[in-house]
Amino acid sequence: MPNLDTTFSALADPTRRAILARLALGEATVMEIAEPFDMSQPAVSRHLRVLEGAGLIVRRVEGAKRPCRLAPAAITEIDQWLDLLRQALAANYDHLDGVLAGIKSKKRKARR
Repeated sequence: MPNLDTTFSALADPTRRAILARLALGEATVMEIAEPFDMSQPAVSRHLRVLEGAGLIVRRVEGAKRPCRLAPAAITEIDQWLDLLRQALAANYDHLDGVLAGIKSKKRKARR
């Protein structure tokens, strides 16, 4: 997962996360993406370049337009990394459950 540093660096910016949220609704042009933001179209384009460089979005050429969409591979890579963390947490909780069950068992035996 070599791109995770670049990916999370791109995701650190709230504007970029908002752009990704917009693209989760479907493909959009730069002008459509720029519409809700209080910034220039070139500033939005710079954010899009960062997202594209991180592999989070892809663009295609359609005449003079360059519609953007989410890149499923990058989202899958993030999800795989998060799944590793989920599995580690689940293992820790399972271990904790075992420890607590052992403590309860010892308390029951001590009461008898």
